[in-house]
Amino acid sequence: MYLTQVYSVYCSCLSINRSLHVDSPPMVPGQSFSYVHGASSVSLLGQTVGQSLQAAADRWPHREALVFVQDGVRKTFSQFQEDVDQAAAGLLALGLKRGDRLGVWGPNTYHWILFQFATAKAGIILVSINPAYQLKELEFTLGKVQCKAVVCPTQFKTQRFCDTLRQICPEMDTAESGVFRSSRLPDLRMVIVTDSRQTGTVHVEDVMQAGSRQHHQELQDLQTKLSFDDPINIQFTSGTTGSPKGATLSHHNIVNNAYFVGLRLGFNWKPIRACVPVPLYHCIGSVIGGMCMALHGITLVFPSAGYDSRANLEAIQNERCNFLYGTPTMYIDMLGQPDLHNYDLSSVESGERFEVWFTGGSLCPPEVMRKLRTDMNVKDMIVSYGTTENSPAAFVGYPRDNEELKTETVGCILNHAEAKVVDVSSGEVVPLGDPGELLIRAYSVMLEYWDDPDKTSEAIAKDRWYRTGDIASLDRFGYCRIVGRIKDMIIRGGENIYPAEIEKFLHTHPNVQEAQVIGVRDERLGEQVCACIRLKEGLDCSREEIRNFFTWGLNTRWLSHWVEVVLTRWLSHWVEVVLTRWLCHWVEVVLTRWLSHWVEVVLTRWLSHWVEVVIPLG
Repeated sequence: MYLTQVYSVYCSCLSINRSLHVDSPPMVPGQSFSYVHGASSVSLLGQTVGQSLQAAADRWPHREALVFVQDGVRKTFSQFQEDVDQAAAGLLALGLKRGDRLGVWGPNTYHWILFQFATAKAGIILVSINPAYQLKELEFTLGKVQCKAVVCPTQFKTQRFCDTLRQICPEMDTAESGVFRSSRLPDLRMVIVTDSRQTGTVHVEDVMQAGSRQHHQELQDLQTKLSFDDPINIQFTSGTTGSPKGATLSHHNIVNNAYFVGLRLGFNWKPIRACVPVPLYHCIGSVIGGMCMALHGITLVFPSAGYDSRANLEAIQNERCNFLYGTPTMYIDMLGQPDLHNYDLSSVESGERFEVWFTGGSLCPPEVMRKLRTDMNVKDMIVSYGTTENSPAAFVGYPRDNEELKTETVGCILNHAEAKVVDVSSGEVVPLGDPGELLIRAYSVMLEYWDDPDKTSEAIAKDRWYRTGDIASLDRFGYCRIVGRIKDMIIRGGENIYPAEIEKFLHTHPNVQEAQVIGVRDERLGEQVCACIRLKEGLDCSREEIRNFFTWGLNTRWLSHWVEVVLTRWLSHWVEVVLTRWLCHWVEVVLTRWLSHWVEVVLTRWLSHWVEVVIPLG
């Protein structure tokens, strides 16, 4: 294992030394504890989002920056820069000013990324709103950050954005000029609609034409006043401990995270046309997508407003994409298309390689990686890990990492970032390779949770170490293995047990299709472990066989005593339908942690109750 990893790291170094700006894995010299630093000879950037886009437009004016396939929109860097300036001047003309908050609520459209950069140029703080939010979530979000304006389409699929806003703000119906005062949201002044004109709203074209010469001059003057330490984006994260929290990110956070991720991926030495099916409201889309475009001159191709695996394949074929963002679930969906073989997915011209990037910290099964190589012509695959609070990436793999590193780890520590693993109880750094809570300290760690000092102090210590809440282990090369979440950890008689490790082992049994491991109440030990297993179609397996499999397979003397196996068709059906199809789709495709709270509180507790009541253990 050790020699294999040394060779892989060596190959990674060779694969990236094609530019003056190189990125190589760190090595902890003879260190025995879990701390790693991503040392780098490349300096951090001291610039704003607006300055980054201006530099890109000056350097690559005629290069294609954005393609929105479904909407038929194509923009070069100079065209996009011109649109951004018009939109930013228009926002100033409407009375918005530096430090105000503007929410963008909708799917992946040109106007989403337009206002992402326009707000940054004007010093207005962008609030990224999940397009799946319903009335209560939307009202909480807008009220929490005191939004002055919202940008949205009239509707998308079953989501009626304007109708929902009218329920919260009925004053819109009588606002002839598009400006209103809401009793429920006193800070909200206007709704900017991106498609059809609606009563009580401002149309996006009116915004684009509103800026006068004076407003353009004001915008230009602002560029010397804005600081790269200013907050520029609020991203709402999981509500697992209550209401969603607004992770507040600065120019410095997102500019540098996108810059160093781009270097790791090799965006600085080859032309990239990246297919981006991930949502813009999430950091992956807006930062690793949008900001990488501005910093590295890559072309972003958005296949559709909402996720559509067939549209992804068509975009890769027709736009000759050579890079693809996504989660394992997205790739599985594309591989499952019955007419996959009919698409030309070569995208190999002049020696370019078709690469994919796994987002969200989800490990990809080896068989999926193999199918990506054989069925989709994928040459390299890159894994990653991050959180919204980290802007988002903390660990990213190298294109030439071996298969073990790609399937067992979430990549290597990024430049200028520190990571350590500590004991969950004592807070002391654990020995190298041992599991514990993963902490990150870096330029990329958020400023705060908006207007929530208590939650901020819980997440970020005084010495600026950010607590991820993830159980992980580090190796001496800076690679990270994610074991699970602290909140999912089962404590049996004072012993910490990680469900993900058990689930991973269960999946190696030839008869097991899927497994979910949960904790159930126990009077003496506090918790016992229950493994809910769905067998492969047409195969059978007894509880005793599973227990024996644990005994010899995990080589751990006490496993057979606490693992209880539920092999009922009724229960496995619901584990499949509710936990797998529903949860995986929303957690990985929509990339939000909000649902994990409800799975824990509603599904897990409900499930563990019925495991005990309906199917007695032991």
